[in-house]
Amino acid sequence: MSRQSVEFSIAAAERLNETLNAFLEIDREGALTRAREIEESGNAGALAGIPIAVKDNICVRGMQASCGSKILGDYQPPYNATVIERLTNAGAVVIGKTNCDEFAMGSSNENSAFGPVRNPWDTTRVSGGSSGGSATAVAAGIVPVALGSDTGGSVRQPASLCGVIGLKPTYGRNSRYGLVAFASSLDQVGVFGRKVEDVARILGVIAGRDPRDATTADAPVPDYSASLTGDLKGARLGFPRTLFGEGLDEEVKKSVESVVDVYRDLGAEIVDVELPHARYAIAVYYIIATAEASSNLARFDGVRYGFRAEDTPELRLMYRRTREEGFGAEVKRRIMLGTYVLSAGYYDAYYRKAQQVRTLIKNDFLNAFERCDALITPTTPTPAFEIGEKADDPLAMYLNDIYTVTANLAGVPGISVPCGLSSERLPIGFQLVGPYWSEPTLFKLAHGYEQARPFTERPPISAS
Repeated sequence: MSRQSVEFSIAAAERLNETLNAFLEIDREGALTRAREIEESGNAGALAGIPIAVKDNICVRGMQASCGSKILGDYQPPYNATVIERLTNAGAVVIGKTNCDEFAMGSSNENSAFGPVRNPWDTTRVSGGSSGGSATAVAAGIVPVALGSDTGGSVRQPASLCGVIGLKPTYGRNSRYGLVAFASSLDQVGVFGRKVEDVARILGVIAGRDPRDATTADAPVPDYSASLTGDLKGARLGFPRTLFGEGLDEEVKKSVESVVDVYRDLGAEIVDVELPHARYAIAVYYIIATAEASSNLARFDGVRYGFRAEDTPELRLMYRRTREEGFGAEVKRRIMLGTYVLSAGYYDAYYRKAQQVRTLIKNDFLNAFERCDALITPTTPTPAFEIGEKADDPLAMYLNDIYTVTANLAGVPGISVPCGLSSERLPIGFQLVGPYWSEPTLFKLAHGYEQARPFTERPPISAS
C-alpha cells in the first residue's frame, strides 16, 4: 500500500498546486523510487510508506531548500536535517517541499518570493504563516502529516487558519540541525496533522537528543501515543481571562469559550490564571527575533551559495546588490530592525531590556503552571483574512501572532486544535500551552477534545 499512498499524494499535489501554490518542489521520481524500495524490502518501520511534506527551510538531500527566497533559489543541501534522517529511517517518504514566508518571516505566507499559498477553505484568503504550505497540504488531504518550523507561531497559526492540528514542541525537544536558522533561541521544528494521534506518532520518531545540535535536551522520549487515553477527569486547565478581551474576534471568542465548556463536561477543572506580562510579548518577540535574524542572515552574501548579483566588479557592491535583489521587503525590514536594536547605542535600551522581559514572561508561565496542567487560549485573534488585506500594515500583521509568541519566548510547548467554523465557513482553532516536556499532557487533552467534538469538516478544495 505504500506505493499507492505515495502515488495518491503526488498526484494530488500536482493537481492542486496550480490552485493552492502549496508546493515549491514535488519529487515524483524520487518519492516513487523510495516507496518502491520500501515495498520491496518489506520495511516495517513505524512510518513505512507514509507520504510527508516538508517546509522548504528544512534540508532534504537532493531537494531544494530555498526558504521561500530568491537569494537561495534552487540551492540543494548535500545532507539531511536530523528530523528528515529520522523520518526516512522510519520509512516515511518525502514527496515535496512546501511554500513558506521568506526565511520563515511572516504570518500569512504572502512574503514568499514564489507567491502566496492559498487557503483551501477559501482561495481568496491567506493560509497563515510562515508554514502555510505545509498546513494547506494537510488541510487539503494531499498528505496526512507535514513538517514546519515554529519561531513565533508559524506552525500553530496556519494550523488554526486551515483547520488542522499543529504542534510546537518544547524548545530542545527536536533537533534544529538542518533547519535554516531564523531566530535560533526561538526556532523549533513542528508537526501538522489531521489527527492528534498522527502528530503524536511523528513527534515520537523525530524527537530526542542530537549530538549535532547542542540545544537538544538529553531527555527520554516517551511513547506519546500511550497518553491518548481519553480520560480527562482531574485535569486542570488554566483560563487567562485577560487574553479574551480587546482585539479578539467575537466568533473566535465564543468558539474557544465553548471549548472550555466541553472540557468542563469531560471532567476537567477550569481555573483562572494571570499572565501579567503577556501584553509585552509582541514587542519583546519582534526585538529578539529580528536581532537574531540580522545575525543569522549575514551569511547570505552571494559568495558561498545561492543567488549572486551580476555585473558587480567590487566586493562591497556585490554584497549590497546581492542582498538588495535577493531578499524580499519583509526580510530587509527585519534585518534592519535587528541591526538597529543590536547597535552600540541601543543594545541596552532594546535588546537587553527585551531579554529581561522575556524572563518575566517565562516566570508568568511557571507561576501559572503551579495551578494547572495547561493553559487554554485562542490560537489566532481572527479567522483567515483576505490575501493583501494586511500587506501594507506590518504592525497589524504582527498582531496575528499575539497568542502564539509567548510559548516561543518561554520555550514551552503548544498545540493548536480546530474547534469549529466561522459564519463564513472558515476554521477556528484553540491553543493548549503546557509546561516544559508536557507534550504527553497536551496530546491527552487535545485528543480528549477531538474525541468529544471531532472536526470532520473538509475544505472545498480537497484531494478526496
